[in-house]
Amino acid sequence: MSDKKKNGGALLGAAFLMATSAIGPGFLTQTSKFTSDFQASFGFVILVSIILAAVAQMNIWRVLCVTGLRGQEVANKVLPGLGYLVAFMVVLGGLVFNIGNVGGGALGFNTLLGIPTKVGYVLAGAAAILVFLSKNAKGAMDTLTKILGAVMIVVIFIVIIVVKPPVGSAIKNTFVPDAGVQALIPAIITLLGGTVGGYITFAGAHRLIDAGITGEKNLKEINKSSVMGIGIATIVRIFLFLAVLGVVVKGASLDPANPAADAFKQGAGQLGYRFAGLVLLCAAITSIIGAAYTSVSFLKTFHPAIEKNENWVIIGFIAVSTLVMLLLGNPATLLVVAGALNGLILPITLGICLIASKKKSIMGENYHHPTWLLVLGIIVVIISAYLGITTFVSNLGSLF
Repeated sequence: MSDKKKNGGALLGAAFLMATSAIGPGFLTQTSKFTSDFQASFGFVILVSIILAAVAQMNIWRVLCVTGLRGQEVANKVLPGLGYLVAFMVVLGGLVFNIGNVGGGALGFNTLLGIPTKVGYVLAGAAAILVFLSKNAKGAMDTLTKILGAVMIVVIFIVIIVVKPPVGSAIKNTFVPDAGVQALIPAIITLLGGTVGGYITFAGAHRLIDAGITGEKNLKEINKSSVMGIGIATIVRIFLFLAVLGVVVKGASLDPANPAADAFKQGAGQLGYRFAGLVLLCAAITSIIGAAYTSVSFLKTFHPAIEKNENWVIIGFIAVSTLVMLLLGNPATLLVVAGALNGLILPITLGICLIASKKKSIMGENYHHPTWLLVLGIIVVIISAYLGITTFVSNLGSLF
């Protein structure tokens, strides 16, 4: 295979890995719930959160891929020891969210095929483990995330055709929301965290580093892959929004336990319900793969044994997530803590990358970080830090 073709595969693979890491069971639930709450005005939430997410992601991917250093290595160069804290937060968040992803996979199996939940946990974990048992695990990961990502897009699009959402109203509200901007701010922040929070934005950047697509000479490719990742996540978000909107504008109220599946069922009957199971299953399995791969990529530079046995460590990570879900059922408290920690990861890691972008000792003598990207990045850090801290405090308050 030519280098150009191999690079093209890795660029698209990185974009899909990032996007499908974002599109987990939580993403489906969030999007459906907010569409039910805000109806057409949710379009505005998607628009603003995507702009903020793109700014965060382009800053982080540029710094990591130009230097060829992973997130924890850049953090250690900015402040020795900081990389260990970042790695701890990302791995803890990744593990807990992975437990949730295994639960989402079981829910997908149950909705699609009526398989009992406990069997579903094992099947979801096993499906993800199979990818890392293959000889070319990263190639298999790229291929599977592309296929399952495409399946989600096609299936949701079919539901849109069936439910016939008010597209004109959705477009108008995307720019001038009826609900008013003030009421939509909490949803914007939730979506920002769900698109590039925690480990998600690093999934694709670390994949590009593994594929050797680094350095200033590849900057064009890196930017393209970064924007593509956000673009794929956005298409799924918009499609899901329209599919659910077509149902809730007719006055339907959704089951809070599984709003996405309920919307599909009310909009397209039993077939719609099975489709929702298929989407949920694809979302869960790709998120399990993305969370495990990225979490371990934060550990592998700390010890040569981890790097050498990377696939086995990833398999262990998935096995532990599956076992915890099997033994504990729904670890609600853990998810609250991880959600709170996750909100703090984006401002910390983006802040680290912005500091690094101005250090010639990290970026090299000739690199110039675009001023507009730096300024917008600082704005995203301030917004996400304020909201991350308030979420952290309120979540911890609710535990005690």
